[in-house]
Amino acid sequence: MNEIAYKIEHSPSYASLRIDLKANQTVLVESGAMAAMDPWIKMKSKVRGGLMKGIGRMLGGESLFMSEFTAEGKPGQLYVSPGVPGDVQHYHLNGNALMVQSSGFVAASPTVEIDTKFQGFKGFFSGESLFLIRATGMGDIWFSSYGAIIEIPVAGDYVVDTGYIVAFEDTLNYNVEMLGGLSFRGLRTGILGGEGLVCRFSGQGRLWIQSRELFALINFLNPFRPTKSNN
Repeated sequence: MNEIAYKIEHSPSYASLRIDLKANQTVLVESGAMAAMDPWIKMKSKVRGGLMKGIGRMLGGESLFMSEFTAEGKPGQLYVSPGVPGDVQHYHLNGNALMVQSSGFVAASPTVEIDTKFQGFKGFFSGESLFLIRATGMGDIWFSSYGAIIEIPVAGDYVVDTGYIVAFEDTLNYNVEMLGGLSFRGLRTGILGGEGLVCRFSGQGRLWIQSRELFALINFLNPFRPTKSNN
């Protein structure tokens, strides 16, 4: 397997990804995430998998285009920076599938297929995207989050607030539910306790959560934003 050498720097608050490409080695990067690179690394933008898959990635919070970087003739370094401050995590696919939160994709081997999976009402009622990113194939993938990324091995059941899910292996099943149960008592417990919808995972596999939640920060800052005076 032609694995890609890398180093995650400045983790977990302001993580960036350094990719060390061998001569003529290629890596896929989310459009607009390249921060710096050696001048002999060449970039091509393309809609991988055709127009329909590209549109699917857009629905999942990603760009229609992906950037393809190749170190032509000799080794080269490429620096990749996610859109929000936080952490970056590496995962090696070996014929299995990894589900990643909307807009969490950073980079991958060219042998990895990036697609989307429709969540249906699971996504709608959780307040998250209706789509998840689904990575399959063989090779390396890197994903990001706002805040630090925490890996949790699941064997049985595990409950996570929907706003904190970063990624999970597809060996895990999941259902979105109200904390305390779908009832008046559960609704009252969730609202008064500051909680809400949670995702209940079951099975065996790895799960990654983030230590901070972006929408909670936005809601905290909202009262302090400047507003137009009516006078």
